[in-house]
Amino acid sequence: MLNRRLLRIKAFKVLFSTRQDGAAALEPARKELLLSCEKTVDLYYFLLNVCGSLKQVAYDKIEAARHKFHPTEAERNPNMKFVDNRFFAALEENAGFQKYSSRKGLVWGEYDIFVKKLLASVTASDYYREYMDSPEDSFKADCMLVRRIFEEEFEDNESLCPILEELSLYWIDDVNYVLNNILYSIDNMIDGRPLILPDVFIKDEDRDFVLKLLEVSLLHYDEYFQLVCDSLDNWDSDRLVSTDATLIVMGIAEAVAFDNIPAKVTINEYVEISKYYSTVNSRVFVNGLLDKIIQAKIASGEIVKTGRGLLDGGQRVSKEQ
Repeated sequence: MLNRRLLRIKAFKVLFSTRQDGAAALEPARKELLLSCEKTVDLYYFLLNVCGSLKQVAYDKIEAARHKFHPTEAERNPNMKFVDNRFFAALEENAGFQKYSSRKGLVWGEYDIFVKKLLASVTASDYYREYMDSPEDSFKADCMLVRRIFEEEFEDNESLCPILEELSLYWIDDVNYVLNNILYSIDNMIDGRPLILPDVFIKDEDRDFVLKLLEVSLLHYDEYFQLVCDSLDNWDSDRLVSTDATLIVMGIAEAVAFDNIPAKVTINEYVEISKYYSTVNSRVFVNGLLDKIIQAKIASGEIVKTGRGLLDGGQRVSKEQ
């Protein structure tokens, strides 16, 4: 489930917090990193599970209206299209999805106020009214409604943030990534494929990659940090932003440890991460200093890249990369 960009971010956060705490123990850091990765998958299940809660709240509301002393004709014969949504049913009938959710306790039972507010927002929307009024009655239409709910109701939802922060410290930064994965999973189902039950890592080597990245960064932190300080021109190391230092250290570690990843890819990745986790000027700073250090190590032979297209003549990063 987790792509390389997100894996780098998670390793960065663990490395940064570990060093800020003055710790350098590898095993606790490894456990923290793996837990952080697993929690991203948990968030996927938790957010999808809101579908069952929405259905239940909608059904309870219909039943309450039916049993009023003088129900209207519409209340006696309600439109059940939303409650009978086939995507909701597919989640309920998926044994793997239900087993994982139950084992991890990824349910919305304690957050019925949020679910009721969410349902009110959904039912007040134009896309909901179009769905309920449409003569089309298909699995695709049901999936498209759920897709619109996740697109329209969850991004930048201020009521959702406190819930996620309460349940897991790891979740709040992963919301948009997980929402994109949910939309992709819904699209898969529209195309006739089964619900995606994601593994933590897309490939086995991704787990090895992120653990090795953290290990090399942590064990060589002092060495690489000193290299950063020595590379500063007319700049007091005390003024070095700690997040910038951590990103540059990780970039050096990646360039040294992974001979199959082009240096330009490594530099670009940490520059991109700096845009979200450091200062306004960090992008230029991280790019310039990381490139300077990596190129010096390539020239000295300390960094050797292997594989087609990674290097031109064995010394320089190829322009094509």
